[in-house]
Amino acid sequence: MLPGSDGGTEKVTLWLMKGSASDEFIQKFTDSYEQEHPDVDLEVRTQEWTGIGDKVNAVLKGTAPERADVIEVGNTQVAQYVETGGLDELTLEGLRDWGSKDWLQGLADPGSINGAQFGVPWYAANRVVIYHKELFADAGIKTAPKTRQEWLAATQKLDKGKQQGIYLPGQNWYVLAGFIWDEGGELAVEGGGVWTGTLDTEQALAGMDFYKQLHALGDGPDNADEETPPQSEVFSRGQVAQIIAPPGQVAQIEALNPALKGKLGFFPIPGKTADKPGAVLTGGSDLIIPENTRNRRAAVDVITALVSERWQTELARTMSYVPNKTTLAHVVQGNDGATAMTSGAAQGRATPKSPRWAEVEAKNPIKPYMTAVLTGQDPRQAAKTASEAIGKILSSDR
Repeated sequence: MLPGSDGGTEKVTLWLMKGSASDEFIQKFTDSYEQEHPDVDLEVRTQEWTGIGDKVNAVLKGTAPERADVIEVGNTQVAQYVETGGLDELTLEGLRDWGSKDWLQGLADPGSINGAQFGVPWYAANRVVIYHKELFADAGIKTAPKTRQEWLAATQKLDKGKQQGIYLPGQNWYVLAGFIWDEGGELAVEGGGVWTGTLDTEQALAGMDFYKQLHALGDGPDNADEETPPQSEVFSRGQVAQIIAPPGQVAQIEALNPALKGKLGFFPIPGKTADKPGAVLTGGSDLIIPENTRNRRAAVDVITALVSERWQTELARTMSYVPNKTTLAHVVQGNDGATAMTSGAAQGRATPKSPRWAEVEAKNPIKPYMTAVLTGQDPRQAAKTASEAIGKILSSDR
């Protein structure tokens, strides 16, 4: 029983981001939760991503006209909100019940700051290889490549005439990050309170070199990212064998070219060896509790329900997401895109755990670095310039 101040029903407010869960899922979850907790009135409010940072910070500071007891945030945003202040620490309770030992690393790590857990992983999404089955068959490729070298060899076969082996824009730094991690490199590291960009290490340079080899097996632009033009539009024309994207882009591709329906497949981004897929940048969401909530125990109960096997399974199957735990990978069997994504998620990573990383993405010195390398400039010098810019942003005072 969780009585409110008037001895009646207690209101608990949950903020979810637009597009994270379907209306059907939200209604089913709300009805079920209220039935199991008759003294709780659960209100779910959908929020827009645009401008959400200011709204969340206002809630955390207690200056917002509206309140929230549980908030969905991007997994890489947790550090920024911890720095702002006002997040409840969740380290000492719930972690065992929430299955923390099996959490995906790329979701769990950003939610843990200095050994304290502030964000509870909810769901993940990451990139896979989307491929044109007929073009693969025409090239005599019967099985999906599992290593980088197999991938390069297959892509070279596919790159002929007007057909592109792969469409890989020159500034897709999300994909580059995975190649760097596979080599044992990092985007940036922290030591003694000072951040240093590390694109100029041997490992990071090796990751960029592989990116350059793969990029050369198609006609992707040197100086644009995956949205300029949208790679789903390029792929929909039917002359591209592969793109690297979240599986959800298939719906956009098929809408643009219905003739491709049923002709597209998925496989995890290959790794350096066949024993595991390549590393990927894990996107997704964590759940946080404001320190000033008046309903902390109820807020914890809501999170416990959302990350339970029942509702993780429902969410993953409804939205084609990766569940928050490696032990739930089986729940997306039968969904080829989600299955490929789940396999890759086991090698998921997150961006550097700095509250200023968002500023790096906004100014993004990684993109011009990539273009410099792809257009023949000295990789080491370009990497050094980009690394210095990253370090300056991360270590500067606001």
